[in-house]
Amino acid sequence: MKSQVQPKLIIHGGAGSSLHGKGGVEAVRKSLYKVVEEVYSLLCSGATATEAVVLGCQMLEDNPCFNAGTGSVLQSDGQIRMSASLMDGTTQSFSGVINISRVKNPIELAQALQSSPDRVLSDYGAAELARELQIPSYNALTDLRLQEWIQERQENFQRAMAGVVAEPELVESSNARRGTIGVVALDTHGHLAVGTSTGGKGFERIGRVSDSAMPAGNYATQYAAVSCTGIGEDIIDECLAPRIVVRVTDGMSLREAMQRSFTEASQHQRDFGAIALDANGMIAWGKTSQVLLAAFHDGEQFGDTLEIPEGTEVGCIENIG
Repeated sequence: MKSQVQPKLIIHGGAGSSLHGKGGVEAVRKSLYKVVEEVYSLLCSGATATEAVVLGCQMLEDNPCFNAGTGSVLQSDGQIRMSASLMDGTTQSFSGVINISRVKNPIELAQALQSSPDRVLSDYGAAELARELQIPSYNALTDLRLQEWIQERQENFQRAMAGVVAEPELVESSNARRGTIGVVALDTHGHLAVGTSTGGKGFERIGRVSDSAMPAGNYATQYAAVSCTGIGEDIIDECLAPRIVVRVTDGMSLREAMQRSFTEASQHQRDFGAIALDANGMIAWGKTSQVLLAAFHDGEQFGDTLEIPEGTEVGCIENIG
């Protein structure tokens, strides 16, 4: 029987262009730390990694600042369609929903599918599942996202409006297609889990499928777990999350796996970020984008990646407990 380990947690709220000014950084930091604090407390109380991941994703989905759940961007036809997935590293079970509408927390549907023989459902099937679970209908639309869509339809769209963070004054220039939220957790039993949720690119063709609902963007084994954010097609092309996790599973350190994967991504001119944990408690992140909105708890203190240098960057926090 595995002895208790020090839980670890890392979350993200998207990747993209630089936040405007110190006020923007502090506002985002406050939002992320609130989630880290509550979810880390849950982990310390003995909750499973999966339970912690679901809570963290729910909290991020409920924050209109981020492009997932409430505050999701609109697609080309003016509708909100969200995607989310969950993976338990111990059972190596992946589940998710694709292009679901009118629910508050898509991650809850992904969780409900963990024990189902059919573990990834798209639009109509996901909607039917929500009805079966008696999940109330919910309108995730915010005024800011509606204004973005209206401006796009008027061919007077300001790209700065469709930020990773839905606060115009906080964003210098960005792009909605980079917006995702994700949570990776290591629990006191040494088990890993990961969840990722998104409102999509924004203004995309109807039926487009996000990496967030694929193993490409959200993957875990008993050895490592990774959640990705950024341009979904780039993440899919690199098969980023499994690439990192498989390298760790095959014996590479998480630091080496992240470094090699992001060096390759940079050579291919990809635009994305990723957060990760391994079974030994190492916390890691990487990005080719300008900024990665990630925050973590290493067992002793909070930390974040909001002000790390622009350009390709990989960072790790060694296990301290």
